[in-house]
Amino acid sequence: MSPTCRTDARRLTGRAALLAAAMLPMLPRLAAAQASPFLTGATALQANLLAWLTPIAVILVMVLGAMAMVNRMSWGWCIGAIVGIAIAFGAPQIVAWVRGMFGV
Repeated sequence: MSPTCRTDARRLTGRAALLAAAMLPMLPRLAAAQASPFLTGATALQANLLAWLTPIAVILVMVLGAMAMVNRMSWGWCIGAIVGIAIAFGAPQIVAWVRGMFGV
């Protein structure tokens, strides 16, 4: 190899090392930019469940109202429906609250 070829190779190696050193601090950001497949699936499932539960909850409240009008309702059903609707639609807030309690 000629002396100029060696210096060019050293320059190229030095530039590659400099580029690698400049990109090294960006690795955590690139790793954090990846979305968890579990989180993506869980979010999609939650959106689908809420889309299904919204009309079901409306119909349930209408049926409970009609049953209350004709005096054929057990209050246990009414309380169960209210608690169920609150849990179904408040699930993200409940999960965030529990995670906050345990510092996760």
